[in-house]
Amino acid sequence: MPMGTDFAFAQVLDLGGDGLRVGVKDSIDIEGFATRMGSACFADAPPARRHAEVVRALLDQGCRIVGKTNLHELAFGATGINLWTGTPVNPRAPGRIPGGSSSGSGVAVAAERVDFAVGTDTGGSIRIPAACCGVYGLKPSYGRVSRAGVHPAVSTLDCVGPMARDMPMIERAMQILDPSFRPHAPPSKAIVGWVSVDADPEVASAARGVLEHTNISVRPASLPTFKSAFAAGLSLIGAENWAAYGHLAASEGLGIDVRTRLLAAREISGEEIAAAERVRQVFREEVDDVLTRVDALVLPTLPEVPPTLAAATDGRAGLRATSFVRPFNLSGHPAITLPVAAPGGLPMGLQLVGRLHADEALCALARSVAQHL
Repeated sequence: MPMGTDFAFAQVLDLGGDGLRVGVKDSIDIEGFATRMGSACFADAPPARRHAEVVRALLDQGCRIVGKTNLHELAFGATGINLWTGTPVNPRAPGRIPGGSSSGSGVAVAAERVDFAVGTDTGGSIRIPAACCGVYGLKPSYGRVSRAGVHPAVSTLDCVGPMARDMPMIERAMQILDPSFRPHAPPSKAIVGWVSVDADPEVASAARGVLEHTNISVRPASLPTFKSAFAAGLSLIGAENWAAYGHLAASEGLGIDVRTRLLAAREISGEEIAAAERVRQVFREEVDDVLTRVDALVLPTLPEVPPTLAAATDGRAGLRATSFVRPFNLSGHPAITLPVAAPGGLPMGLQLVGRLHADEALCALARSVAQHL
């Protein structure tokens, strides 16, 4: 069960060298320790027989894994609320959601209990908690970082990536997780495309205001398939999670919110999946086309400031939190959130989306923007 009063860790560990302190989401296998997915359904799971590839990479680089981080049950939710393990306490906004599903990773970073944390992102699960907790979070290009040893084993949306308190640490973490990652120099002059979305006006204004203090040119960018991509992403994550965890739907140990989503996912038809795949292709091409004219897309990470824990018991709050992030899981493009304060000081985020597999260029641009935060 979680250790400490903030519930950031599902299990405290002390593995590896004396290098960077790292937290690893408890959906990622660490040899000799059970992977419990934040669920009572896996309370008696056997120890993992081998390290996930990203865990092996961390240990090979001398990192010290200090804990398995808490998460929204089965990594299938955006609020981070977990009645079995305890809900990680958002250091930047106690009483508000930490964001999910990589909730413990975001909290551990924000509370300075780790130098960086490793999370997973299937529909915003790195970027949402990073924005809620006021830290940086990168969803790499799909396939850029190995998912071997990550649960669920099969996903066409899920990405492993880092969360940290500054951009240099994000890039350092990426060099460990992906040995092919080579940091780039920041661009001398950049052009970004602002995607107009249905966000709280103060949140949108604060996000766009960050760019006014840079030498970056901002142009309007249109993504006509954006809302369809959100719906398609929901269909695919539902179908893939039903395939992975549908056998748990009748378990008494399963949380009601996750059970409700699983049972709804059971009804997703083959025709809906095929339609979602067609949207995926159209939206990916749409984003690729816009990115031939700008260096990155920019938009708020969250549509509003993190909701209170009480308000987030309504499942619609978690779903809305994924509105601006989930489409880029469908397309596979790299996306990063930078911490921004809304009026009143509550955390939110500015999201930058880059070209497929050009994660280094995206991080270099984000580093340039971060200097003005």
